[in-house]
This record gives sequence, structure tokens and C-alpha cells, in this order.
Amino acid sequence: MLHRSACPSPKERPDEVRFLQSWLQNPLRTGAVSPSGRALARTMASFVDPEQDGPVIELGPGTGPVTTALIARGVAPERLVLIEYNPEFCKLLRLRFPAATVIQGDAYNMARTVESHLDRPSAAVVSSLPLFTRPAPERHGLLDQAFGLSVPRAPFIQFTYAVVSPVPLAPERFDAHVSQRIWANLPPARVWVYRSNTHHAPTPELSAAEA
Repeated sequence: MLHRSACPSPKERPDEVRFLQSWLQNPLRTGAVSPSGRALARTMASFVDPEQDGPVIELGPGTGPVTTALIARGVAPERLVLIEYNPEFCKLLRLRFPAATVIQGDAYNMARTVESHLDRPSAAVVSSLPLFTRPAPERHGLLDQAFGLSVPRAPFIQFTYAVVSPVPLAPERFDAHVSQRIWANLPPARVWVYRSNTHHAPTPELSAAEA
């Protein structure tokens, strides 16, 4: 009688194991040892308006818990543009969300990473990146890139386990809103939503595509 090996194949490994392995290999890029819980993912997705036209960009989707919540929220998979650095996660995302656009690349250079994949401004940017591993100017630069790729007042949605904003606040540049602590997530987390308080014109690439 044949017995299956006690070691699961790569396709069978739980997402928690995938995250732990990725974190052990590169903790500064992965940032978390487990994927976002359902309550946290639902909260992040709740700040996206599915009726707003345009793609929805997700940064650092990992194994896809927030992606799943976005689809449940009413965002069509075809509208999703997922930027993930980890090649194994990219393969998994393509299997789980075949209609979405999955890009293996640098989310911190998102304007260049997505420039050939957007034909109109985005409706929202949803991020699970470990922002505290980057200096403040780089975090502000990421926000500026997101606003420049998006419709006016589109949300940049970011979760954190910390008690302070993962992007240093700059009221003269953007508004910020924070959710209640999500105790159902382990560890408990909050969701920050940033919106530009100045008009950002679409990037030249998007303007040319719309012309």
C-alpha cells in the first residue's frame, strides 16, 4: 500500500508556511510571518468603492487574502493589478486569480512597474507592504506615486500592527483616517486610509493612453 509523504508539495503548503518561509528568507521585504486575517482583509477592502471606474492596484498581495476580499467586495478580478516581489507568490496568485494582472516587480517603484499595464487612472491602491522598513521620504514617495496614478481623492489603503501611522502624517499634502483596532486579527491591526488633498494629474503614460 502506498502512503503519501508527510511533507506537503509546494502547491499543498498552507499559506502560513509560505509566509513564514518567505519571511525567513527576506524579513525586510515580507514584513509579516503570516497572511492577513479575514477580518483585516475585509476591513481593507471596505474602503474601496467598487463603483468607481478604473483598475485597483494591490501592493504586496502575498497569497491573496486581501485580493479575495476585494473580489467579494464587488471588484471584478479583471480590474485587479497585483504587484508582488516574491516569484513563488506570483505563481500562486496567477493560479488563484487567473483574470487578474499579476506583475512580479518592485512595488516601491510602482509608477514604472505598472506603466505599461494601466490604460486609465486607478480607483484605489491597497497596500500590505512593510512600510516601517523604509525611510520616511521613501514612504512619502510611494504615496505620491499612488496619487499620481489614481483619480482625485482615490484612497491609498495600508494596514499596520503599530499604534502610529505607517506614513508620517503631512496634513498639508494628504488627509488620513484610521480604523478601529481589528482585534479579530492576530496580531491586532489597524487600517489607515490616505487621500491626496491636492489634485494629481494622471501620469504622462496614462494621459497618452487616454488620448
